[in-house]
Formats: sequence, C-alpha cells, structure tokens
Amino acid sequence: MTRAPAATKTAAPTPPSASPRRTPPKRKARQIAKHLREERPDYAYLKAVFRALRDELDVDVQREPKTLPYVPSEDEIRRYYKAVWQARRSGDMVLIKTLLYTSVRVAELVAVRLDDVDLDAARIRITRGKGGKDRVVPFPQTFRETLALHIADRHKRGGAYLFESSWKKPYSTRGVRALLARYAADAGLAHNMPPHRLRHFLFTWLKTQGTDDALIQPYSGHVSRQSLEIYSRLALTDAQASYDQAIGRFPV
Repeated sequence: MTRAPAATKTAAPTPPSASPRRTPPKRKARQIAKHLREERPDYAYLKAVFRALRDELDVDVQREPKTLPYVPSEDEIRRYYKAVWQARRSGDMVLIKTLLYTSVRVAELVAVRLDDVDLDAARIRITRGKGGKDRVVPFPQTFRETLALHIADRHKRGGAYLFESSWKKPYSTRGVRALLARYAADAGLAHNMPPHRLRHFLFTWLKTQGTDDALIQPYSGHVSRQSLEIYSRLALTDAQASYDQAIGRFPV
C-alpha cells in the first residue's frame, strides 16, 4: 500500500512590523524640558532646536495644499448690492461700499476714525493694520459726496469712528460679518459674503482690468519678499492714478 506524501507545511505570513510605541507628547515634552530648563530657552531658540531635531530624524514637514479662495462673480456682486440698496439703510450701504472700494480688512474697517478720512484726496488712512503697519487706501471720487454726508451725520451725533452703533461704540468685527451674511441671504446667493470675499473680488477685478500687482500692493497691505524691491519704488500717486482709471468701470 502506497503512503500518501506528507503535507508540506506553509510558513505563516510574517506580521507587519508594528509602529514603535511612542511616549505621549506631554510626557515627552516634560522629559525634554528637564534637559533645557537650565538654559532658559526663548521661543526663537526652541524653534531652532526643533528645526535641527527634524533634520536629525529626517522628518519631512507635511504642508497642507493651498486652495484658491472663492471669488464672487460680477453678477453676484450686483445681486448682493441690489439687496443692500433695496433695504434702504444708508449706513449699511456706506459700510459695504467702503469695503468694496477699499478692500480693507474687517478689523481695519472698524478701527477707522472720522479724522482718518481725507475727502479732498479721496483716501483713508489705515493705522496699525495687519503686521502693525500704516498705509493709505483710495476710494473713488464719485464716492466722496456719499461719504461726506455720512461723516457729517456721524459728527452731528458726536461720533468718533466712521462706523458706530447707536451707543457710540465702534462696530465689532462679528457684527459686520453678521450684517454682510444677512444681505447675502437676502440676495439669495449660494455663497456667504464674508469681508475677505469682497476684498478678493476687488483685487481680482483690478487684475482683470489690467492693473499691475505693483500698483495694487501699496494699498492692499500685502508684503511679498520677491516683489518688495519694485514695490518700494512706486509712489502711492502712481497707484491711485491706476486705481481711479479702473474703478470707473466698477460694477457697483
């Protein structure tokens, strides 16, 4: 009788190597702190140490991909402003037009005082904007009369800021955002209209009108290391001349 051949034993698959057990971050921080405490490190030193530590461990920095901001279309801006106009609230109209024409950040807008507005030159002084820097932003000559009437009304009421509540307190950034969102809903827009979208719209629109980046930068508040040299050579009068030429075709 012939014996059946013995079954060949197959080796069990090797389990994947488990990730090394890691010390909880807070405990690891305490361990590292024991070595550093006597040196009294400041933020800059710690930043340099951990940058060097990343290099020693060959750790790559994973950066989130930047997404392009949503920019409203001209049709959406027209629909939006139509909702503002139909509400017949003059203070809201002046506020929203100021945002649209100047592209100031909302925190800068609520800090504008009445004496920051130069009606003769059609400019607004932004004091201690982003990065603690001062700058001047233009607005259209056609907006001067509307803004002058608003300022006269603020003076009459004893106000100090360009946009204030009835309690003579400057608007909050949260209040401005809520106001803009309300009009976006009234206009039936698919997207909300936070202040930075109005800012993106003006810069994008100026670009479509052929305005050079170097002429936008002096009043945008942006700083670019690559273009800082050429920007520093441009006078604000050059920027405003280009702005005035383009803004006459603005959709609002």
